[in-house]
Amino acid sequence: MIRLFLIGMLCGVMITAAFTYVFAIPANSDHWRSEIWKRGGGAWTMDKDGHSGWKWTVEPIPDTSAKKPVVAPPSAVKVRSERL
Repeated sequence: MIRLFLIGMLCGVMITAAFTYVFAIPANSDHWRSEIWKRGGGAWTMDKDGHSGWKWTVEPIPDTSAKKPVVAPPSAVKVRSERL
């Protein structure tokens, strides 16, 4: 009986630790808060049917900036073209 109780307690502790690791630590992390703030902010929303979800308050700013097209320098080799 005591073994069954201890196994149950161990499972409960492991489930609680997993829940804390997955949800509570990232939610309280200043790193993630600053990322959300830098990208324009977001909020949890709920629609008329009661479905909840995450929504950005503005379009998120992408991690990568817009890259300029690369212009290759002209070739140093002179090419002759002949008309046929």
